[in-house]
Amino acid sequence: MKTVSTARSHGGVQGVYSHASETCRCDMTFAVFMPPQSADGPRPVLWYLSGLTCTHANVMDKGEYRRMAAEHGLIIVCPDTSPRGDHVPDEADNWQFGKGAGFYVDATQEPFAQNYRMYSYITEELPALIAKKFPADMSHQGIFGHSMGGHGALTIALKNPDRFKSCSAFAPIVEPSTADWSKPALEKYLGEDPAVWRQYDACALVADGARFPEFLIDQGSADGFLDEGLRPWLFEKACEKAGIPLTLNMREGYDHSYLFISTFMNDHLDWHARRLAGD
Repeated sequence: MKTVSTARSHGGVQGVYSHASETCRCDMTFAVFMPPQSADGPRPVLWYLSGLTCTHANVMDKGEYRRMAAEHGLIIVCPDTSPRGDHVPDEADNWQFGKGAGFYVDATQEPFAQNYRMYSYITEELPALIAKKFPADMSHQGIFGHSMGGHGALTIALKNPDRFKSCSAFAPIVEPSTADWSKPALEKYLGEDPAVWRQYDACALVADGARFPEFLIDQGSADGFLDEGLRPWLFEKACEKAGIPLTLNMREGYDHSYLFISTFMNDHLDWHARRLAGD
């Protein structure tokens, strides 16, 4: 692992790091904020998964999470959204697919299967590195994200309920197998069989029996992607039918941007901190 940069912030350290990923077969970059309390011992870990076209830097630069993370003593890990490099297959003219649009799946279709293994990277390789290199309490982990990253957070939590104690999302893609901007990506990564897509679809996972203690979702009412791409009411119905508690906050007048995310970031960090504080 290489240190790209470090800077003091709110008594803690915001770092950016890179490493050679065996899972994605390329160099990967990620950000970690270590709160001041980490100097005294391991701290809970909260994973943030970014959305389409983003990297680790978007939330690091615009998410405004450090003050509250320092107050609660939370380590914040911000991975990249996809493999990177000149050798990684891509569709340069398609912002909804390829680099910056890994959708947190393990691709099975060539030529993408060699590199686009973001599910395994987020759930296996990067956690092992975080546990080895940082003062992280891996018995207390939460996960959240935005848009494509919200989709990733919901599906990863549903598939790993014993690992994560909390899960929330900002404007998540809740049913990517039927959304206009994600269905084509799932087909290219996973093949043409919709039954295979269900393992990366939050609504389908719940319908198929996956469970998680509770969810928090914030969604802007003025989000231009609301009706065709996000559709949180579908997940609300799925959770209601399954008996899973869900707090869905429709935020009047807010859009899909980091102006929206940063406004409600403190609410999410407070929510996670309370759930990560228990045994």
